[in-house]
Amino acid sequence: MRIVDDYKFSTEENRRLLLEDDKCDKYDYLAAVACGALGGVIDVFLVGTPGNTTLGKWTDSQVNQAVMAFSKKMGWKPTAANANNVNSAIGHLERTFRVNYDQRKPGDVGNLFNISPNSHHMMSLAHSPDIVGLFFSILNQFTSTSSFVANGQLITIRADTHELQGGNLITNVICGIANWFGHLMSDIAGSSGSHGRGTGIVMPFYEFFGFCKFGSFSTQSGTKDVSEIAMQAFTQGYDFRYGLAMAMPVVITDVLIKLIWGLRRHFQYRYPIRDCIPSSRHATLRMMLLTGHGTLCAIDAIDAGVRSGGEPINFFLRLNLVAWFRFVTLVLKEVLIRVGLSDALYDQVEAFRRVNAAMREYLAELERIDLQQYRRETEKYRGLQSIMSAQVSEKEFNRMLVDYCEANGIAKPWTGDFDSFMGNRQNHLVFR
Repeated sequence: MRIVDDYKFSTEENRRLLLEDDKCDKYDYLAAVACGALGGVIDVFLVGTPGNTTLGKWTDSQVNQAVMAFSKKMGWKPTAANANNVNSAIGHLERTFRVNYDQRKPGDVGNLFNISPNSHHMMSLAHSPDIVGLFFSILNQFTSTSSFVANGQLITIRADTHELQGGNLITNVICGIANWFGHLMSDIAGSSGSHGRGTGIVMPFYEFFGFCKFGSFSTQSGTKDVSEIAMQAFTQGYDFRYGLAMAMPVVITDVLIKLIWGLRRHFQYRYPIRDCIPSSRHATLRMMLLTGHGTLCAIDAIDAGVRSGGEPINFFLRLNLVAWFRFVTLVLKEVLIRVGLSDALYDQVEAFRRVNAAMREYLAELERIDLQQYRRETEKYRGLQSIMSAQVSEKEFNRMLVDYCEANGIAKPWTGDFDSFMGNRQNHLVFR
């Protein structure tokens, strides 16, 4: 690793060394592998599979608490008997945030495709907790339709008209967003009539698995493609709540790597704190994150392969999709940086950042200006300007200049009479 001799960013070259030319040493890689291995151990022993996980039980409990707290904000008044009954809170939210895209049985969709209460949260695009779900929720509410992913295709059907509250388009959209979020909160912990854990909502963008009608995997219940495996995993508990449990080893790995990287740069290499803040511009940090999350994914894949016994659905249930998504994102980002596609965007951001810093400095200088003193100074200059523009004789002009200097406390560069002073060759003008 190239280290600046004075350990300070005194020149632009020093900054370039940190931001571009740094390379990981063996201790960086060891730290990254250790953090990834720790995340992998947490994933193997504490995340496990849906319904059989220590962290999953905790996240289920936290989601239940959040649903009950939100339901109370929306007017749910629990009695002593159902104070901790999440089904009662869910029932209140279901009544409060009704939507027109909540079909659950084949008869509700005209028997066009097979759908069930356990699968409709994944098949209905408006039930997704992401930008896709928000778009289709607003679209379905405004057009009285329902949009589903069935048999790898997008299918839209007519639905009951649902009147949005509000007197104009803006308030209608706000009402639609509120309905979408409130209905998600009623479904995130299962339905009010579910027994046990219930089927919640999908993880963000998990609904795209419905379009994956490819692959052929032999399972205990027959040959299935990727979309069918993803659907079966979802109905067995691979939902948003389980996604929160899967995210924990990923977050722990990420935070530990960034913490170790920043502390080492600051205390070992004496970089200022502002240059130890994690950023994708630091090659060492990017490589440590790739190494750490790669280690986590390798452990996750080995565990899933060994414990599943080769059964595709069990393998999918044990696979940490959140960890793999994070790892793939890091790989793609590194590829873009290496081929230079991200430089233009970064240069634009840096340019705006420099302009913003210059504007802050300029505003700080303006704030330090004494406006009253400035007005007094300009008034003096205006008086001098009037003298300079006066149409008077040379003698009168000289007199006016002398009077101006005396009135404003400006010391003359001569003493006594000017002509007598200048007549003596020993004298010289002194400007103060």
